[in-house]
Amino acid sequence: MDRIEQFSTIAPDIGNIFRYISIGTAVPLIVAVVYREWEMILPMLSVPVTLFLLGTLLARTPRQEREAPLSAALMAVALIWLIMALTSALPFSLGLGIPYLDAVFEAMSGWTDTGLTMMRSVDDLPRTLLFWRSLMQWLGGIGIVAFTIAMASRTGLTQFRLYRSEGRSEALMPSVVATGMEMWKIYLILTAASIGLILLSGVSLWDAVNIALSAISTGGFSVHSAGVPYYNNPLLEVLIVPVMIAGALPFKLYYLLYRHREVRVFDDQQARLLFMLVALGIVVIAWDLVTLSAVDLPTAIRHALFMSAAAISSTGFQVASPNEWASVTVLFLSMLMVIGGASGSTAGGIKLSRVVLGVQSLIWWFRRMFVSGKVLVPFKYDGRVIPKNVADLEVSRNMLIIMLYFLTIFVATVLVMHLQPTAFDSSNVIFEVVSAMCNCGMSAGFVSPDMADPAKVLFIMVMWIGRLEIIPVIMLVMGVLKGFD
Repeated sequence: MDRIEQFSTIAPDIGNIFRYISIGTAVPLIVAVVYREWEMILPMLSVPVTLFLLGTLLARTPRQEREAPLSAALMAVALIWLIMALTSALPFSLGLGIPYLDAVFEAMSGWTDTGLTMMRSVDDLPRTLLFWRSLMQWLGGIGIVAFTIAMASRTGLTQFRLYRSEGRSEALMPSVVATGMEMWKIYLILTAASIGLILLSGVSLWDAVNIALSAISTGGFSVHSAGVPYYNNPLLEVLIVPVMIAGALPFKLYYLLYRHREVRVFDDQQARLLFMLVALGIVVIAWDLVTLSAVDLPTAIRHALFMSAAAISSTGFQVASPNEWASVTVLFLSMLMVIGGASGSTAGGIKLSRVVLGVQSLIWWFRRMFVSGKVLVPFKYDGRVIPKNVADLEVSRNMLIIMLYFLTIFVATVLVMHLQPTAFDSSNVIFEVVSAMCNCGMSAGFVSPDMADPAKVLFIMVMWIGRLEIIPVIMLVMGVLKGFD
């Protein structure tokens, strides 16, 4: 199948996705009207109009009467996320007059739930754009395809393939459409509960809504340049922590609670590991801050709790600058970001499920080395015995993704240090690249509007690659360069 034929199998489905998502992108227009920011109407209107027109054009593409291969689904999802960032940049460029590349960086950071920013002063932004940043992260947290599947009753391209290609694997219901609907019900309930919880800290409704949208999606955009420290509110910091953790837990747990009234948080391997890593982070970071950075114990514990929860959940909120910490503490925080939250959550990173599977596969390999080749050593995962042929395949895929993550981080770090010579310590540069790759958004100050354009492009690519877990982007590049056989 050549590239034109392959595109014809996926173009109508991409078009339908753009038309459905255009409805969601029109919501900030309500904010523009409420706050009488009339000058933001046309810049903000450019997004839903562009997506709807582009979607209509693609939806009318004659469809080839054949099932699209998995490679087409992977390529489609990578293309969808790239086009969404390119289109969503328009309000920043048209409304603020900032360079289009900076606007694309902001939009990609928003949709991928990263939280790194090119805005010099967030406090000066119109409320329409502030809400647009929060909304991108909220929609991006659940996934563009998941959002569309929940709204549409059918799509020509195999729904499950699109859904899996976006980096999601949870199957709460027999059909992917039903799963999408259940996820959205859970997501809306979690968001409403998060807003109510954050309001208890005494912040305004406007701030609570934006903080909740960013926190439950494990994003990290803030409505103030100073971020969470702007409020100087320890209670707010404490209340944000459970919201970030809630976003990093597998939605399957909420489904069991919602549908079957079963509370199985500590029965889940990913949930147990998540809480263990948060606890480990509190101990290690607090110890480092006290012994290496001369921070008083109460402040050290407070910062350790928030920063470890933010790192493991890949939420870009922070209450301290890693640039002021010892290098070993920065690298430990980078490790938490690389691991990330649970599969089937809004968090980024390698995912806890891959870490669990990776450790169990290493144990399995070593056990097989110490017995006769005729002895069958069972592979157990999540309480089930997996057939050897399936285990070998899944373990290989798992290790491939982990290897590609670290390879991408290594190559990107080397490239950015060549593209953007800096006085920052190398540990801080690594931290920044890891933050982008794992869609966390914590920053030591290296990423800024003053970066060279090639470095900005590199970070845009890294955020995109990290959100889609590498493979879809590789398939898109292969498809553009040589097509698929």
